[in-house]
Amino acid sequence: MAETLSPALPDALERAVNAALQRLHEAGLKVGTAESCTGGLLASLLTDVPGYGHVFESGLVVYTDAAKQRLLGVDSGLIKAHGAVSRPVAVAMAENLCARSEIDLALAITGFAGWAGPGDEPGLVYLARAGRGMPTVCREEHFGDIGRGATRLKCIEAAVALLEDGIAHTA
Repeated sequence: MAETLSPALPDALERAVNAALQRLHEAGLKVGTAESCTGGLLASLLTDVPGYGHVFESGLVVYTDAAKQRLLGVDSGLIKAHGAVSRPVAVAMAENLCARSEIDLALAITGFAGWAGPGDEPGLVYLARAGRGMPTVCREEHFGDIGRGATRLKCIEAAVALLEDGIAHTA
């Protein structure tokens, strides 16, 4: 059970997080996160369950384009060509985090949790998972204009599903 975040989580999400942490523990795997629109919520949740802190290595909140470039090495040309909220940027975030860390699985999230500006689609999110010795996977989600909090929870649900799939592929 998440110590701090439990009251705010749907029961099914909390069960899924606990199961993923247990499986990471059993497999001896470490995970890391690179988050934009979720602002560190995934990292917070993965470190909020007592007894599993050892499976989490690091988390970066890279909200701006500059942070994505500086902290993760995402190429500025990639961001200019595709936008920060795009499949190529999500993939670069996950792959670069994996390459720069002592982790087995990296999860990256970039998207619009709410209205960000003209032409931006609220609820458009890209989630990527990279891992050692496995192909990178990226999901595109259209959660709609459901609000920032609801979008962030949907992102966490999708990220945990990607994590579970990644754990299964390491076995």
